[in-house]
Formats: sequence, C-alpha cells, structure tokens
Amino acid sequence: MPISRKRQRILGFISDFLNERGYAPTVRDIVRGCGISTSSVVQYHLDILEREGHIQRDPQVFRSIRLRRVEMVSTSNVPLMGTIAAGKPLPVPGSDSWQTEPESMLAVAESIVRGRGNVYALKVKGTSMIDALIDDGDVVIMQQTAAVADGDMVAVWLKTQQEMTLKRVYRDAGRIRLQPANRQMSPFYQNPDNVEIQGRVIGVIRDVG
Repeated sequence: MPISRKRQRILGFISDFLNERGYAPTVRDIVRGCGISTSSVVQYHLDILEREGHIQRDPQVFRSIRLRRVEMVSTSNVPLMGTIAAGKPLPVPGSDSWQTEPESMLAVAESIVRGRGNVYALKVKGTSMIDALIDDGDVVIMQQTAAVADGDMVAVWLKTQQEMTLKRVYRDAGRIRLQPANRQMSPFYQNPDNVEIQGRVIGVIRDVG
C-alpha cells in the first residue's frame, strides 16, 4: 500500500532524528518537526505506520519508535534509575530522588551504548553542567564504573553527606575537585576517602520539550 505524503514526512523526520541524536523522537517532537496541528493527529498516523509494518513501538519504553527496515537504527533498552543533581547535591538512597528499581526503560541508540555493560540513565536536576550542554530535565546515559580519568563527567557519591551529584572530576594534590560546567558556579573539594565514583557519562538525551 502506498504511503501518504504526510506519513512519508513523519518517517523521514523519525529517520533523521534517530541518526542525528541517537534516540527516538517523542510525539511532541514530531508535531513540531513536521508542522502537524496536534498530538492526536500524529498518534493517528503512527498507529497506521505501525499497523502497516513501517515502525515498531514498545508502550513500556519511552522514546521507543524504531524504523522497520534494514538501515534502521539499532537500539538498546536502558533503565532510568532516578534523578541526579547538576547543582547542589541531592540525597539519594532513602529519598524520592533515587530508585532501586527502574522508573522506566529508555530506548537508546546502540551507537551510544556500544555493547557496554552496566549502562543506566539518570534524569538531571539543575544547571551546573549547562556549559557542557547538559541542562535541567535532560537525561544522562551512564556506565557504572570507578575507572575514570581527570575531566570525565561522573556521578559522584559523597559518603559523609549521603548525597549524589553530577560533576567533572579532577584529582588535585591530596583532594578531589568536583568541577561544575557553569561559569557562574565554583568548584568544590572533597577528601578522596569521601568520594565514590558511581558512573561515567557516555551520552545525553536532551529535553527538547
């Protein structure tokens, strides 16, 4: 069955979005990108495209649209584990800002995951990493590892404070420097014994809403 011009435009937008950003668009992204009047109209066309076998969607996974063709972007499902502070550290265990079970699953391009194990996602709260193009509401894709280099963007667990924060990490003489990527904010310093690296940023899903 031939595809209507509007649905061809939607498919083209989805393909370009996946290739450029490494993750799928939301319905709102398609509304704006294709100049369609309402979300319900987009949903109508997506339902037809799925029924005709042009796309796949998983209702349990956020941003899960996939193109069903040979050149479609391969994705991996990554657990969204909660929120991390990019500003003042947030308390993590025992509070609403961290979940031991995933809040949801995200479909992330395999070009970001690259076959790595122990990959998870965290939603960013705050603007201390804005100069690194990570804003409030964005999602960072993390690899759980303690092996990081100076300048890496990491999730840091502060043991005494029982708090987690997102910063660049540097090893200065006898102390750890946690550096915001925001020229209006100053770095802060910690005793190495108080710092535990929980993961390294390997990708970002930007909140374009």
